Amino acid sequence: MIYLGIDIGKRHHEAGFINEKGNSIGKTVRFANSKTGSDKLLKFLNQHQATPENCICGMEATGHYWLSVFSFLHKLKFKVTVFNPMQSDALRKFYIRKTKTDVKDAFLIAQVIRIDSPKETPFIEEDLLQLRHLERLRYTLVDQSSDVKRKVIALLDQVFPEYEQIFSDVFGVSSTEVLLNYTLPEDLLNIDTDKLADLLNTVSKGRYGKTRARSKAEQLKDNAQHTFGVSIGSDVFRMQIQLLLEQIMLLEKQLIQIEETMMELSNRQEHFLTTITGVSHVTAAVILGEIGSINRFERPGQLVAFAGLDASVNQSGEFNSSHTKISKRGSPYLRRAIWQAAFVASFNDPALSLYYQKLRSRGKAHGTAVGAVARKLTHIIFAILRDGKPYQPRAQ
Repeated sequence: MIYLGIDIGKRHHEAGFINEKGNSIGKTVRFANSKTGSDKLLKFLNQHQATPENCICGMEATGHYWLSVFSFLHKLKFKVTVFNPMQSDALRKFYIRKTKTDVKDAFLIAQVIRIDSPKETPFIEEDLLQLRHLERLRYTLVDQSSDVKRKVIALLDQVFPEYEQIFSDVFGVSSTEVLLNYTLPEDLLNIDTDKLADLLNTVSKGRYGKTRARSKAEQLKDNAQHTFGVSIGSDVFRMQIQLLLEQIMLLEKQLIQIEETMMELSNRQEHFLTTITGVSHVTAAVILGEIGSINRFERPGQLVAFAGLDASVNQSGEFNSSHTKISKRGSPYLRRAIWQAAFVASFNDPALSLYYQKLRSRGKAHGTAVGAVARKLTHIIFAILRDGKPYQPRAQ
């Protein structure tokens, strides 16, 4: 048996063979991330008489750059293992770049394959690959929307600081409509109170009612009359707020479209993740997209490490375990989804909330306790995906 290690890069990759004794076979080959590069890799395989029967391949999961190489080798029917450094004990021991500068990384990865004998990485299904792209795009748009909202608030603080006191949600439907049409205090003062009340009642689809809409309109006009906001540069402030609000509306429309597609793809998978308290359909889609096949992981601890939720402890003479931090070395998208679910579960799940309260009663900080719940939740996710059974809370 021979072992092929591939060091993945953005534009170029490097591959090298070792034999059963761990000795390198010839030199490594550098090939581009292109069709020409794949032809060069195939030639390299043929030169060493490598076949699916006598060769095992391995590579590190570097961003998304490994996918094309993985797909190429999979089509050739080679057994391929894709590593996340946190998944493999052997990789942790061997993959020390700074102390092994005389050894090619491709050979180190091949050594891991030879020693660790890891399972073959399942080929990611098309639905799961689509989910991964969509859920990551969703987080990008969510963050963009939050950033634009902060900019709107910053502008309102300057021109109409009293505005936030009027609406519970500045970016709700009613408030957005008011800001789009009557952005500044001077705009509100120039509109008839009854007309403003009618607008509020119409936009809220009657939820306000005429009396409450009238009261809200009077409050808006009164605050506008007595505002302490900046009164110069009105045209530019108005334009900025309106343009930013239009951006938010577009982003929210796109998010709805993305989330609908995510849930459609997620529902095709036979999973029971939404039986976990705090895991919504969107959160479940993120988890599925990031994990891919649960068969990539042999133990729940590997999934915890992959999410970057394993504890990172800096010991000192004054170390206090209540301030233990998570490592944050794994998938930020998976970590974010599980952390959000853990926050909800810490207060609503009958078993996990009890676990959270026990940690708090022992003096653990809120963040530390939620982190512990997140790790336990990851174990639950692992078991659900592995066994294909719904979640049943158990007393801790």
